[in-house]
Amino acid sequence: MSTTNRVVASATRTLPGPTDHVVVVGAGLSGLSAALHLLGAGRRVTVVERAGEPGGRAGLLDRGGYRIDTGPTVLTMPDLVEEAFAAVGHSMAGRLELLELHPAYRARFADGSALDVHTRGPEMEAEIARFAGAREALGYRRLRAWLEKLYRVQMRRFIDANFDSPLQLLHPDLARLAALGGFGRMDARIGSFLSDERLRRVFTFQALYAGVPPARALAAYAVIAYMDTVAGVYFPRGGMHALPRAMADSAAEAGADFRYGQDVTRLERSGGGERITAVVTDQERIPCDAVVLTPDLPVAYRLLGRSPRRPAPLRHSPSAVILHAGTDRTWPELGHHTISFGAAWKETFRELTRTGDLMSDPSLLITRPTASDPSLAPPGRHLHYVLAPCPNTVVGPGVREWADLGPRYRDSLLRTLAARGLEGFGAAIEEECLVTPADWSADGHGAGTPFSAAHTFPQTGPFRPRNLVRGTENVVLAGCGTTPGVGVPTVLISGKLAAARITGADRPARAARMPGPARPIRTTGPAARKAPPHDRP
Repeated sequence: MSTTNRVVASATRTLPGPTDHVVVVGAGLSGLSAALHLLGAGRRVTVVERAGEPGGRAGLLDRGGYRIDTGPTVLTMPDLVEEAFAAVGHSMAGRLELLELHPAYRARFADGSALDVHTRGPEMEAEIARFAGAREALGYRRLRAWLEKLYRVQMRRFIDANFDSPLQLLHPDLARLAALGGFGRMDARIGSFLSDERLRRVFTFQALYAGVPPARALAAYAVIAYMDTVAGVYFPRGGMHALPRAMADSAAEAGADFRYGQDVTRLERSGGGERITAVVTDQERIPCDAVVLTPDLPVAYRLLGRSPRRPAPLRHSPSAVILHAGTDRTWPELGHHTISFGAAWKETFRELTRTGDLMSDPSLLITRPTASDPSLAPPGRHLHYVLAPCPNTVVGPGVREWADLGPRYRDSLLRTLAARGLEGFGAAIEEECLVTPADWSADGHGAGTPFSAAHTFPQTGPFRPRNLVRGTENVVLAGCGTTPGVGVPTVLISGKLAAARITGADRPARAARMPGPARPIRTTGPAARKAPPHDRP
């Protein structure tokens, strides 16, 4: 018997007509999340992926014995991963081992000072007292309580939710968010708790990945800082690619049919109408009742043959240059994640979002995954990823310019690293891979950025490109370009929300709870010897 949805006026819109067989285009995190939630609701699922393995942006490059994660390096909110497994009756246990990082980050500043960023309250309070004094430690305690309230108000109503109209914002939670100062400016709100400019950077740099400078970002976006500095930071044993691989294995066991190495070339419509009847790849035609499209928006809209009308063109987030380096040595001052702040700050954001210049005084994220999992490199060797934010190809250098600019910028980054204490970094490299906006563009990412549409107010919540596209009645979008937005947690949610558009499944009516650690989890760093696995409710 076919599974048919009907649109109920009082509820969130779902796809009309039969939805028995769903084709998910893309085996990245959003596609895998959608597949698991669809399977759990009884749908037959086929996943089409152009690469030879799952992962999408969370891919893997094996070079000279170095296992290089090509996508995100920070994992937060593991409950969302556990929720995806639970949709098909599975558990994370035995499939994915998460290491909880202690400290989550190490922050190093231009004045030579350094701060370990802990996600456990008492440890972070003590570290801030050492770093900046008792008054700032008290401010941190108040900030942490505010971030927790901000998360509770936003998660269920404004993040983990499908929107059909801005009128859905008219809810008591909107007043609660306003009362918390969520519609003020992020930098000013964090500054009301912390006066030390270095500490303010630690709790506002996340706005960069949302594509908005902290001075202009809504304070509500500090929920990203909650995920990064309160909820816990994790790393899967085997690297970040272990996450999509485990999700794909779970989906396959639950009955998903994976078609790897196939590129989707077009969507076949019924008589040129609004309904997609088949997904056509470079190898076969796959009949279907519904489709989940997870490529970035330009590719998705090209396949659909149409894009939604917007009052203004989409504005994209800054991009990034990433130097993946396998080295024969490491530097003890580096943590698993190290944020190396330059002296400039406001100027950096102006360059990235306004003038389109490369950072004159770079702030960098340096990730050393072998600090937690030495098996990712040959014995005695180390992996380092150096992420340098840069303008996207609309604001800054274009795709063609990066052919010459990339190698020169790589050498500039090596000089910056040497000046900041990582002497001999370039000479220590045995294997490397440089990724620039030209590479992101070649992969189909709009404006040459993996961070998609910026989280400006007109591109957030009900104003973000919706996961339903007018004119095509049985296609849903998922991924960072649509609801709810950029980041591993939100991308996992986007897959779940896409599935809900198809199945009509309502989530349990429960308040947003503070995320606790999923199982199995081990801790790394000194806190592993000093603290229990978690101290959050």
